[in-house]
Amino acid sequence: MTEQLNKIRKKLKHELDKGRYWHTMGVMYTASCLAMRHGGDPQQAMLAGLLHDCAKCIPGERQVHLCKKNHIHITEVERKNPFLLHSKLGAFLAHTEYGVKDGAVLHAIQVHTTGAPDMSLLDKIIFVSDYIEPGRDKAPGLPLIRELAFLDIDGAALRILHDTMHYLNQKKGAIDPRTNEAYQFYLTDRNRKENLDGIT
Repeated sequence: MTEQLNKIRKKLKHELDKGRYWHTMGVMYTASCLAMRHGGDPQQAMLAGLLHDCAKCIPGERQVHLCKKNHIHITEVERKNPFLLHSKLGAFLAHTEYGVKDGAVLHAIQVHTTGAPDMSLLDKIIFVSDYIEPGRDKAPGLPLIRELAFLDIDGAALRILHDTMHYLNQKKGAIDPRTNEAYQFYLTDRNRKENLDGIT
């Protein structure tokens, strides 16, 4: 672990509760493995993974206050579900409190909860790592998704988006429009690729 990562890790240990801290470490190491497998930058992935939940343990009302104070746009869905704000706020804090200048890292933190259409490799690595890190054990189909993540990261992202949409629809939970947009993008992209494979 580099000096920068170790310094951030020590600070986060005081900012996060125990469970969130160990989840964060799991995401960081999972992200580095996926980066090595798919040709990404392991150090960049570790940095994004380490900071992806840096705002998670801030109470919802405080997150809303900080977003308003720092002119971070809040959607209607986020206003009703403040826990969704930790991604946007986390990207802001990663830059202002932890000194991250890398725009790709900040964007990966910003979209790690909802996903986004046409994500970069780093975006997908953090999005998938957050779902499959070793401490996760509740989501259905995890062994399959973990295997898929190392074979076809787009396929893993699509499966996670599908399962997330299905879960939220069943629970009648609020679906962030960005999650639906990401799901539709990867579903269409996968269908398009499969059709092209059939032609060639």
